[in-house]
Amino acid sequence: MSRRDKLTGIFADTSRELAAANFSEEGTSGRVLAGPVRTMGLALDRMDEEAQALQEALASGEKVVELDPLLIDGSFIRDRLDGEVTEDDLVKSIEANGQEVPILVRPHPEVQGRYQVAYGHRRLRAAHLLKRKVKAVIRSMTDDQLVVAQGVENTARRNLSYIERATFAASLESHGFGRNVIMQALSTDKTELSKLLSVTKAIPSSIVKAIGPAPSAGRRRWMDIAAKISNPDVLEAVRRVIGRPEFQALSSDERLMTLLVEAAKKPKAEPSFSEWKPEGGKVTAKIKDSGKVYTVSLKTAGTDVGFGEYLKGRLDDLYADWKSKQEN
Repeated sequence: MSRRDKLTGIFADTSRELAAANFSEEGTSGRVLAGPVRTMGLALDRMDEEAQALQEALASGEKVVELDPLLIDGSFIRDRLDGEVTEDDLVKSIEANGQEVPILVRPHPEVQGRYQVAYGHRRLRAAHLLKRKVKAVIRSMTDDQLVVAQGVENTARRNLSYIERATFAASLESHGFGRNVIMQALSTDKTELSKLLSVTKAIPSSIVKAIGPAPSAGRRRWMDIAAKISNPDVLEAVRRVIGRPEFQALSSDERLMTLLVEAAKKPKAEPSFSEWKPEGGKVTAKIKDSGKVYTVSLKTAGTDVGFGEYLKGRLDDLYADWKSKQEN
């Protein structure tokens, strides 16, 4: 079997692995399935198209070359919310057995002599960590083709969580990509895409970044927190929790649950402040009303120095007068 035929078989195997990864069960992968079963056909079609494109590239004479990983940039669309893993089974496998499947890159559209990866981000990182060249197929691609390839590849990487899929979709939309391209990149349909985008519009990006990927959480939990933080007081309380050092030490799933608990609490009313000063007098009262706590702070001068003592002596009378008016 020729080297080209072997690589064609490898790419075909990869497409089947991608399809399996894209629809793995939540219990085994930690991923919450993104949409209804009908989207499976879309994903399988994308896998077949991706494998076919690579096969055609090889059949048309495109060669597998070795490139310095330092000359290859990542995608211009960020799809992950957490830091990349520095050591995993793929790194160990490539270290022991070499890189079996080449990555797909395109000439960098803006920097001569550099490349952008479309497919094979994990293999590229592994080669970088191992300080060895990476096998690659170089192919001219449009931005649309690159992001679709990136989205398809995400099904073979550690699966994107629900919120990562949502932010990836929102990022593509903000970069001007059409809905059809975004649906292809995420292997989803119009209904599910609308749901993904609605989540990112309802939750500030700073909150999403603070929580991270939350791999165990699906749409329901994210929409739950979105509904609660629509109250400005709840949003402010959530931001205060995010600023605590102990919050940063939690796992991403724990951070989301912590904020859900905080958001469910009845927000405390903000205290009101006022000031009283009699005309011509030399006394000032600063008043703080916190609901059940009412604080009056007096500052006196000159002939009004004794006003505080006088007020203290009149409290019983003032209270009795107030009670009688309440009862009448």
